[in-house]
Amino acid sequence: MGLLDRAAMRGGSAGEHNIAARMAEAYDAAGRGDYPAALATWGPLAQAGVARAQNNVGACFAEGLGVERDQGLALRWLTLAAEAGDPVGRRNLAAFYFKGEGVEQDHARAAELYRAAAEAGDAPAQDMLSWMLLEGDSISFDAVEARRWAVAAAEQGVAAAMTRLGMIYHNALAVDRDPAAAAAWWGKAAARGDADGQAMLGAAHVLGAGVARDRIAALAWLLRARAGGSALAEPFLKPARDALSADDIAEAERRAATPLPEPLP
Repeated sequence: MGLLDRAAMRGGSAGEHNIAARMAEAYDAAGRGDYPAALATWGPLAQAGVARAQNNVGACFAEGLGVERDQGLALRWLTLAAEAGDPVGRRNLAAFYFKGEGVEQDHARAAELYRAAAEAGDAPAQDMLSWMLLEGDSISFDAVEARRWAVAAAEQGVAAAMTRLGMIYHNALAVDRDPAAAAAWWGKAAARGDADGQAMLGAAHVLGAGVARDRIAALAWLLRARAGGSALAEPFLKPARDALSADDIAEAERRAATPLPEPLP
């Protein structure tokens, strides 16, 4: 899910159904890469006060999709969407304040916007708020709240939140240390392609922490993690590989190269 998050729009009136249909057509155009056509629909709807359309126009200006990139106009439209209560608009505006793009960096304001979006059920905002609460650099550390929002995001399928829950149980952050629970969350994240989750699951298999010690499985997950860009894999690769025969290494490499199956809902 990104700046142009295609969340469902609900409405009972004929006018609301018409807006939802026009928005769907615009999303289809954007999906084909035809952003000018999408903006031809989103623009008038944004001018008419449709909050999700305002977000989408702002997102297009932020990313230079169908228009010249313009952070000032992006900020304007995202602010309108956020003020109208659109959770995706709030999440996207939060990212501007978090990064200091087109506006003075303000992590407290970013957290406020992420929280508002999270409370409205936006999964990426729940995930980001959880991360900020655990980092404790820009807002106060709160492991209990971090876990609550990570669970909410994980229940909506956010793999990074699943990895974070594994770390919460691994590091006993406001919970009892539970290697099995940690490995279980890392397994869910790994199956969804999260590189850090794959690295931690591989490490768990190397150590036999919460899962059976299995060097072939460990190396396969660690190789996937490294290919996915996780720096967490590197310290465990040599211990996993050193315990294996050439045939075992070949099997691990074969597994690592096999596409992951679609995860269960």
